[in-house]
Formats: sequence, C-alpha cells, structure tokens
Amino acid sequence: MEISPLESWGVVKKKPFVIAGPCSAETEEQLFASCKQIVENTDVDVLRAGIWKPRTRPNSFEGVGEVGLQWLANVKKELKIPTSTEVANPQHVELALKYGVDVLWIGARSTVNPFTIQEIADSLKGVDIPVIIKNPINPDVELWLGAFERINGAGITKLAALHRGFSTLEKSDYRNAPMWQLALDLKSRLPNLPMFCDPSHITGRRDMIFKVSQKALDLNYDGLMIESHIDPDNAWSDAKQQVTPMRLSEILHELKIRKPSSDDADFVNQIDELRKKIDRIDKEIIESLGARMEIVKALGQYKKDNNVTVFDVDRYTRILQSRAEWGDKLALDKNFVGRLYKLVHDEAIRTVEG
Repeated sequence: MEISPLESWGVVKKKPFVIAGPCSAETEEQLFASCKQIVENTDVDVLRAGIWKPRTRPNSFEGVGEVGLQWLANVKKELKIPTSTEVANPQHVELALKYGVDVLWIGARSTVNPFTIQEIADSLKGVDIPVIIKNPINPDVELWLGAFERINGAGITKLAALHRGFSTLEKSDYRNAPMWQLALDLKSRLPNLPMFCDPSHITGRRDMIFKVSQKALDLNYDGLMIESHIDPDNAWSDAKQQVTPMRLSEILHELKIRKPSSDDADFVNQIDELRKKIDRIDKEIIESLGARMEIVKALGQYKKDNNVTVFDVDRYTRILQSRAEWGDKLALDKNFVGRLYKLVHDEAIRTVEG
C-alpha cells in the first residue's frame, strides 16, 4: 500500500501534528469564537468541526449541515489555517470539497461498514486530499485495515489512522476503551501509516485528556485530535469531553515530547542489557507454558479414560481467582492476569479436544 509521509500533506507544521476545534459547529459565532481563541493561544496545525453528527438515537442535535461548511470556509479565510471535518457519504465528500475543506476524516460508525467505505472511496477517485480514518467501534483490526485498503484503492495516499478507542461491555473509566495493542497491531502491519490519537473520544472526560495524550505520545504517535469549545459546559454535543481553548493550550504545553530513540552509547548498552533480560524471562515463560500444556494433555486424557468431563467449572473459577490474587501480590493488574489465564485456559481446552 502506498502511503505518503505526513510532511507531504502541506498542512503539517511540526510533530506532534495537532487538530483541534469544537465537536460540532453550532452557530457561526460559536465556531468562529472557538477557533479564534484556539489560533491565538496554540500552534495547532488544523482546525476541526463536526458538520454532520451521526447520533445513536434520533431527535437530538445532528449537525447544522451545509451552512456549517460555509462558516468553516470563513474561519479558514479569516484565520488563515487549514480545516477538517467528518464525511460519512459521497454527498458529504462533494460538499466538503466544494467549500475547500483541507483534511477529511471518516468516523468510527462509517469505518465499521465496508459498503459505506467503498462509497466514500468511489467519491474520492481523482482527488488529492488527506484522509484520516478512525478505528471501527468494535475492536476489529481487519475492518480498520480494510478501510485503508479501500480508500487507498481510490488513489488516496495521504492517509492516517485515528485511534479513538473501542466499545466494550466491561466497566471502565473510559468512554471508549483504548485497547492500545489494537492500534499498535495496525501500525505494525502498516509501518509507514501516521497514527493519531483522539483522547476526547477515548476518555469522554476533559480531566483525562492530558493523561491519554501523553500516553499516545509516549507510544510514538504522530499526532492528536482534541475537541475544544469556547463554552464546553454548554456545548450542543459531547460537552463533557471538550476543553476550553485556554485549557487546550495548557495541555499542549505540558506534554512531554520524547525522542523515538537515542544514539547515546550508555543508553544503547543499558537498553540492550534490559532487553536481554526480557528475552531470557520470555523464554522461561514459553518453556513453562509448554510444560503446562503437556500436563494438561495428560490430565485431559486421564479424565477421558475415567469417563469424566474435561471442563470443571469450579476448578476454572478457582484458577482465575487464585491467579489474580497471586498477581496482585506482585503488583500485577488483576484484569491483566484474568485475561491472560482465560487465554491459557482456552488453549488448554483446544489442546485437550485436539
């Protein structure tokens, strides 16, 4: 897949690349005032605003539509800064291009539907514009990857991923669970793909935006998209996750920008030693897992020989509980240990059945 470097977009000033602006364009005055304060107090690369707002249920604010694109065009002209908005169908693409939007993004609800993505891709043929694709709502890297393949197939090479978190049934402090590994899995499959983070949608809470933004930069993400509103408490959509332009400025100044690597000899040697220790421990873990599976096979066969069912729910429950307790004593997260042993148990069942 051909992916152009971020620098080729023509709207990038620095790293991290930052897109900011209100969740929605509500009125011309609100949009301009929010964007003006952002430009005056920060050095963001692109301003954003939602023009069409896909909502879970009808009869709520769903965006102002085409008139908002004219407002956005006025903001671009007056403040001399590129703009971006979400598109969810070919008509949105046509109108966004008509009003001179510089960067398009595709939302999570669209990414989940290959039919929608293909329609958008078809409408982008012959167009040279950056397109950012949010992860699908459900944790499915293949769907996310497929969206890039479809848009790239239309000739779009200025592409980036926007990690906005995933829906989950588990209780969490986040609006959308980050599941960082899924984003990193996509990055491993498309190493040249710029990766951005949307801490506003991941957290759903303005007080957590800095923490998630810093985590993304520590993972070597290329940019951030942060929602900022002149009066967030009275925003017409997603009020809790928007910050004022002044708070946005504070967040961007407080973030620590770390280097992806270092050529310092002492640093390289220390990293190499620590990695060797990890490799040795990982080898021991794999060998222990192999030995465990051999015992599982013997246990499963013994149960079968004695006409006893392989799965023992009481034993399984005790394992999950005791291993979580053991992990807790070693400062390991109980949820992590629980997920690990569910995987181990699933493999044990597969091994016995096989």
